[in-house]
Amino acid sequence: MASTAAEQPAQEQQANGNGEQKTRHSEVGHKSLLKSDDLYQYILDTSVYPREPESMKELREITAKHPWNLMTTSADEGQFLNMLIKLIGAKKTMEIGVYTGYSLLATALALPEDGTILAMDINRENYELGLPCIEKAGVAHKIDFREGPALPVLDDLIADEKNHGTFDFVFVDADKDNYLNYHERLLKLVKLGGLIGYDNTLWNGSVVLPDDAPMRKYIRYYRDFVLVLNKALAADERVEICQLPVGDGVTLCRRVK
Repeated sequence: MASTAAEQPAQEQQANGNGEQKTRHSEVGHKSLLKSDDLYQYILDTSVYPREPESMKELREITAKHPWNLMTTSADEGQFLNMLIKLIGAKKTMEIGVYTGYSLLATALALPEDGTILAMDINRENYELGLPCIEKAGVAHKIDFREGPALPVLDDLIADEKNHGTFDFVFVDADKDNYLNYHERLLKLVKLGGLIGYDNTLWNGSVVLPDDAPMRKYIRYYRDFVLVLNKALAADERVEICQLPVGDGVTLCRRVK
């Protein structure tokens, strides 16, 4: 899965009379950590939407009608992933956590014609919601979708040494309590110099909030896992890291050992 409707930047949340949280920004997939909604909208209107492929725009609009639409990757992050894939010349990739497939489509469009994506999610129904857009874009043949938990699939891949060090890029936007479990396995599967991208590593800005700050139960529960992850990645000498305030925070790990 990707992020959830509970994932709203802490500095953008306001409580209504019922104690519920709401964000001031109306864009689907909005998780920007920018303090200014106007500045975020400027980025979207000036640099993102004018260059967004029609298939991605259509998928974004379809996803907007889904009750869990804030689980989607934001449009600016999708643009970033698309550019990143091209910059590193990735060909064999993996995505853990798909939802309706916005980030998946961004990756598939960036890959060469013979590029591949092993995509995993626990909910095929959500993936199939976006599948017509992926098919219309002519990139469905690049995707090998597996429904179910990712860990058993990773373990099966690791069991065959031919898979070791063969993936160029992996994007993880799934269950935060398993990020470190994914990390240990992915380091066996990603090539030296390859990249792993972990999404939501700033977790709505909650990583800098005091422990007694008001937070939704979902945010508070996974916050501890994100904090542990960030410390572990910072200390992991097997990777070089770069944490970016794109979307809800993305940490890139380049395997060096």
